[in-house]
Amino acid sequence: MPFGRLFSGSGRESPTASSEQAVGTAEGRRRWFPWLRTRSDKVPWIPICIIVFLLLLPALLADVITVHDPLRGVLADRLTPPAWIEGGSWTYPLGTDKLGRDILTRIIYGARISLTVASLTILVGASVGTTLGLMAGYFGGWIDRVVSWLIDTFLSLPIVLLALVIVAAIGPSFITIVTIIAITMWAYFARQVRGDTLAVRESEYVARSKVAGSRPWRILLRHVLPNVANTLIVLATLQVGVVILSESSLSFIGAGIPRPNPSWGVMVADGRDQVLIAWWISLFPGLAILLVVLSLNLLGDWLRDFLDPKMRQRR
Repeated sequence: MPFGRLFSGSGRESPTASSEQAVGTAEGRRRWFPWLRTRSDKVPWIPICIIVFLLLLPALLADVITVHDPLRGVLADRLTPPAWIEGGSWTYPLGTDKLGRDILTRIIYGARISLTVASLTILVGASVGTTLGLMAGYFGGWIDRVVSWLIDTFLSLPIVLLALVIVAAIGPSFITIVTIIAITMWAYFARQVRGDTLAVRESEYVARSKVAGSRPWRILLRHVLPNVANTLIVLATLQVGVVILSESSLSFIGAGIPRPNPSWGVMVADGRDQVLIAWWISLFPGLAILLVVLSLNLLGDWLRDFLDPKMRQRR
C-alpha cells in the first residue's frame, strides 16, 4: 500500500480538510449567532423571571422554602410591619396579618393555589372548547349553529353573578371555583378554534385528504389540530392571567377560595379593614397579582408574535 494512502487513512485529517471544516464552522457561526441574538433580544426575560420566581418556584417549592405555617399565626406578633420598617423583624420579612400569620409564607402558598386553579381551569376549558370548536368549524350545519349558540350564551354570563348564585347554593370550595371559571372559560377557546378551523378546512391538503378517503376525525387530528395548536398555546398563556385575576376577584368578595386558605384575593380582602394602619397586608398580595398577571399578558403577546408565521417572516 502506498505510504501516502496509508498515512491519509490513519485517522489524521489533512490540512486541506481541516481548513474546509474551519471555514464551514465559521460560516455556521455567522449564520446561527445572529439568529440566536435576534431571538434572545426579543424574549421578554423580565416577565419570564417574574413568572418563575413569583409563581412557578413558590408553587412547586412552597414546603421547602418556607419556615412558617401559612394557616397558623402567633397572636403576640400580630400586625408586625415589614423588616425594613421600625418595629419590624427579619423573622417576618413582609410583616404579619391581624392573626400573626407571615405574609411572605401566605403569598408563597397562595401562588400554589393560583397555579393549581389556573392549570385545572385551562385544562378543562381548553379540552372542552377545542373539541367543540373543531367540530363546529369542520362539520358546520346544525352542529355549528348549536355550538355557536352555546358560545354566545356562556360568553354573556356574568361570572361574578354566576359565582354568587352557585356559592349561595352549594357553598365556597376549591372545586366550586374551578367549575365556575371553567364554565365560562371554554367558550373563549371554542370561539377561537372554530374560527381557525373554518380557515383550515378550505386548505388544499385537507381537500386532498378528503379525496384520499381519510375519515373526518383523522383529518381533524392530523391536519386541523396541529394548525391551530399555536393559537391554543397563545390563548392558554393569556388565559392563565385571566384565571388568576378571576380567582382573586371572586376570593376577594367571598365567592372563591374559602378562608383560611392563603389565596391572594383572600389576603387582599383580609387587609382592607386595616389598610390605614397595616397597609402591607393588602399591598404585597396585590403586587403579586399585578406583576404575575401583567407578566403573563406580556409573555402571551410575545408568543403570539413569535408563533405567527407572518411575524417570523419579518424577522
